[in-house]
Amino acid sequence: MKNILAFLLLIVLCSANAQNFKPYQFYDKKGKEIKTEKLIKELAEYDVVFFGENHNSSINHWLQLKITEALFEKKNGQITLGAEMFERDNQPQLDQYLDGKFDAKTLKDSARLWNNYATDYKPLVDFAKDKKLKFIATNVPRKYASQTSKEGLESLNKLSAKEKTYIAQLPIKVTLETPGYPEMKTMMGDHADEMKVMNFVSAQAIKDATMAESILKNLQSGKTFIHYNGNYHSKEYGGIYWYIKQKNPNLKMAVISVFESEDPELKVPQKDYIPTDFNLIIPEDMTKTY
Repeated sequence: MKNILAFLLLIVLCSANAQNFKPYQFYDKKGKEIKTEKLIKELAEYDVVFFGENHNSSINHWLQLKITEALFEKKNGQITLGAEMFERDNQPQLDQYLDGKFDAKTLKDSARLWNNYATDYKPLVDFAKDKKLKFIATNVPRKYASQTSKEGLESLNKLSAKEKTYIAQLPIKVTLETPGYPEMKTMMGDHADEMKVMNFVSAQAIKDATMAESILKNLQSGKTFIHYNGNYHSKEYGGIYWYIKQKNPNLKMAVISVFESEDPELKVPQKDYIPTDFNLIIPEDMTKTY
């Protein structure tokens, strides 16, 4: 009997001392933990959901897929997907794949896919294909962002009418009042040339403005548009969110921001934490996909 009691006591002590490894935790804007079931229920009420990501985070991508699957069920299929990782001029190739006219290799050979597409974004695209959902290539072709960074926004006026269809309608408003953009100026340092700074910021702005326009063009009443983008493109309600608000302030939009934490309990960080509607905390040492 004594041996049994000692054994049970050992189990209790081991359990008490065992590390609680949490893979993720969602919080609402007020810093209260929110379960995924409640998160899905709330997300279903929005017109647009921005799901921010750290591009190389395995758990971030897995959660994007699982939340999308759950939201699909909750909304009876009334969702549209879109992503920063696909550029507007590659929409025809993406559509061909979704329609079953292209196989995976043909899509890879004909579109500019990110290097981590196979592990991180293909599951989302294949889910859209399986469920016959629209998947929108929202971003500006990168060559135009590069051109803007080097030559400024004005250089885009020289593009052909066809090329301009891949960019948000010109002129595009660029202001350092947009959340996140002042950080870009700081990154370039105090001695950076003002024109170079604004060209750098403008290159980001045409991405955000183009993605915003792409979302607005593909909104459908009763459907939730889920957009996957780097956390920077929607953090603090800046970037894409900000540009959509300029065009349609009445849309109901939610931002899911992501933060890394060294705390094993994944509590709300004490610094560098500016929450949005929903906030995903993930371990800093979570496995990276590249």
